[in-house]
Amino acid sequence: MTDRHHDERIAPELEGLHLPTKPDGPGAAAMLAAGIGIFVLGLMTTFNEVSEGLHDFLQSFEMGRGVGPLAGKTIVAVIAWLVAWIILAAIWRGKEMNIKRVFWIGLILGVLGGILTFPPVFLAFA
Repeated sequence: MTDRHHDERIAPELEGLHLPTKPDGPGAAAMLAAGIGIFVLGLMTTFNEVSEGLHDFLQSFEMGRGVGPLAGKTIVAVIAWLVAWIILAAIWRGKEMNIKRVFWIGLILGVLGGILTFPPVFLAFA
């Protein structure tokens, strides 16, 4: 994923500023981690309907607030997002990435995760 950019020309408005180039690895890590977090939320929503054990585990996060397993789903998704972001940012720090490819992978994961949160989809697994 270390392909060179095809946009190496500097925009005319920015040429006079002599800005240093920065690697795009951390930004790519953030985009992919967001897609992973959304996908995990979709998986937790769907698997909550499949597994009674997982449902009970996710519901244990509510702490008497009355939201049921929603608290557990969001906590697990946020942990997955944060862990993915930290790991990917550490691995890709200072590296040039194929930002378009990473964007599309993150977008696809996000769309799949979003689809898995729609009631007609996750209730089909109930």
